Amino acid sequence: MPDIMHELIPVNIVIADRSYRLKIEPADEEMVRKSASLINDKIAEFKTQFAGKDMQDYIAMVLIWFVTEQKEAGSKPVQWNDTVQKLSELSKMIDKVLAENPQ
Repeated sequence: MPDIMHELIPVNIVIADRSYRLKIEPADEEMVRKSASLINDKIAEFKTQFAGKDMQDYIAMVLIWFVTEQKEAGSKPVQWNDTVQKLSELSKMIDKVLAENPQ
């Protein structure tokens, strides 16, 4: 197998009114942007349904919705080990961005 170095590209996405700068594969850009848009749409939907909650509650609701949709759609089961690892990596990236840009 040849050792091909993939060039990551920087993208800025906004989720729940926060901007995140990520480095991703060029082939993943459209999916990442569509995913961020879907997340923001669902947050807006939950905000209208459940007034008075804080943003973390809405994000948690979106995560629950996502997992439920995966199960109901009968799609390939979520690979929990991979998912946990990716969520952990994303959490570390978010923590780094927050540490570099305190509000």
